[in-house]
Amino acid sequence: MTVLPRPEIHSESFGDPADPAILLIMGAMASMLWWPEAFCRALAERGRFVIRYDNRDTGLSTKYTPGAPPYRFEDMVDDAVRVLDDHNIAKAQVVGMSMGGMIAQVVALKYPERVSALTVISGSPLGVDTSGLPGTSEAYREHSAEGADVDWSNRQQVINFMVRDARAIASTLHSFDSERTRAMIEEDYDRSGGLASATNHFLLKSGGPERRIRDLTVPLLVIHGTTDPLFPIEHGEALAGAVAGGRLVRIEGGGHELHRNDWPHIVEAIAAFG
Repeated sequence: MTVLPRPEIHSESFGDPADPAILLIMGAMASMLWWPEAFCRALAERGRFVIRYDNRDTGLSTKYTPGAPPYRFEDMVDDAVRVLDDHNIAKAQVVGMSMGGMIAQVVALKYPERVSALTVISGSPLGVDTSGLPGTSEAYREHSAEGADVDWSNRQQVINFMVRDARAIASTLHSFDSERTRAMIEEDYDRSGGLASATNHFLLKSGGPERRIRDLTVPLLVIHGTTDPLFPIEHGEALAGAVAGGRLVRIEGGGHELHRNDWPHIVEAIAAFG
């Protein structure tokens, strides 16, 4: 078996290292920029030491050949703990969104001694039969299928598709800021040197033992939009209900995103919980 060199995982922090730590883990194809700096600073202002990082194959972290990731999902779990080590953090509130929420669940189950609390945003429960829950909306499935026709080496095609993707998962209550979204995606594309390698996230195999969220031993907070088209609200309800004492915070009209207008509600929920 070939042993890969340890990847470089790029991270940055906000706030006082003496304050309780929060580790932010973003989802598939998303670098740390999808945790906006102003959002991170708002958490830090609540007396938290906030860390965000680029998942491998995104941002300034190590990237691999598109279409053939030589790592497993479990390696991304271990990356999160390495980030804590890099910042000399013994224990943190781990906050994951979307695929990052799946990573965060495994971190809390595999390394409970490193996790003070678990927060999952726009996620689905690990090791729970969700076949009876509503699935991804037909409209989003149709949009997602268009990704197969994107030339991932073509900057304009990729950015246009990603802006459409952000609009497809956006809040139904708040307006979509296409200008701000496009600027952030352009920054992410250029900073990352393209997004082709990030598509590897959709090809990952588990590589670890089966784990169930029902075995969680740390407090659980679930934050979920009521109109999320990827994981409908029933997934958040199932996740919170799978753990004794699990708490669910509903974001009314919320999609699969961190809408700026919802930040005060989300920041307050995270800061009050951890």
